[in-house]
Amino acid sequence: MKIHEVDARGIFAGAGLPVPPSILITQSAEARGAAEKLGCPVVVKSQVLVGGRGKAGGVKLASTPEEAAEKAEAILGMDIKGLTVEKVLIAKAVDISEEFYVGMVYDRVTRKPLMMISPAGGIDIEEVAKSTPEKILKVVIDPIAGIMPFQLRKMSAFLTADKAVAKQLAPVFNGLFKAFMDVDSSLAEINPLVVSPDGKVWAIDAKINIDDNSLYRHAALEEMRDDSSEDPGEVEARDSDLSFVKLDGKIGCIVNGAGLAMATMDMIKYFGSEPANFLDIGGSSSPEKVLAAMKIIVRDPKVKAILINIFGGITRCDDVANGLLRAKKDLGVDIPLVVRLTGTNAEEARVILEGTELVPATTMEEGVKKAIEIASAS
Repeated sequence: MKIHEVDARGIFAGAGLPVPPSILITQSAEARGAAEKLGCPVVVKSQVLVGGRGKAGGVKLASTPEEAAEKAEAILGMDIKGLTVEKVLIAKAVDISEEFYVGMVYDRVTRKPLMMISPAGGIDIEEVAKSTPEKILKVVIDPIAGIMPFQLRKMSAFLTADKAVAKQLAPVFNGLFKAFMDVDSSLAEINPLVVSPDGKVWAIDAKINIDDNSLYRHAALEEMRDDSSEDPGEVEARDSDLSFVKLDGKIGCIVNGAGLAMATMDMIKYFGSEPANFLDIGGSSSPEKVLAAMKIIVRDPKVKAILINIFGGITRCDDVANGLLRAKKDLGVDIPLVVRLTGTNAEEARVILEGTELVPATTMEEGVKKAIEIASAS
């Protein structure tokens, strides 16, 4: 689950990170009062759950309260990567003499938290990793012991030779680790972490993604979810207990099991096409779940063919077959469906689908090739 910067700032502040004061507004008329209260200059920041807000014109500096109101009016209602700006953060501006990057993720190799730092802050860390990987230091952290003193010294020295600044960095590293662990994050980053001309360190941006699987024990965090900033299909999939991620291809995928879903997507790419989505219907495939999955996929105008790839273990192939027929009837689906069903009750499923318009396939490779051929001809 992604949360807005304003909420991430609150979590960071609660963990002791040096976050400049800010005020959230929803109307441009409120910007002037917020700027007067904070003291100018201020930064007017759009609150949408996408990157690249600054490049899109969604982050602007204001030198006076009047200018803050003008900038807020220009940003509110703006479309940024398909999302409408409905909230704006007025934040106290900080002069910048240096910019760092500090972030945390989980290292899948060591299965431990990983802190990444770089003196090249203010730009995408992916670009830094690609062009100048030597500017990134990665430190694996023991989740029980926390960050060790020698690790704090190593990271501080990697970012700066200024002892006064380095002294302020250790609490930042510890605070970010605390925030990351306290809310069960999958990602927490400050980009940029800046040093002002007077030598003070500030976290002027905040980003946190939270593991959905932990939300049952974080009721307050669940309330931070903004469904309006998410893809409608992903919201609907979550409500239907489906795992769905929208992509940009033209082969829709309905698969049971994350591993098989990934393999299906890989094979689609291997044979020269692109998947339109990742969609795992899971182990319990009632007709209702198949219907819900189909509703999500047919909404995508880019989809030219749908591949149903089911390996029945817990999943019953006949349930999937009934769900497909019901979806085709109830939704009026006119997109070609390529179906590969094998495993539990596969024979029963073939009987159910016999004589229909659905295109059968006996292997995954055959199904992928047929789906690509159909999509290419559309």
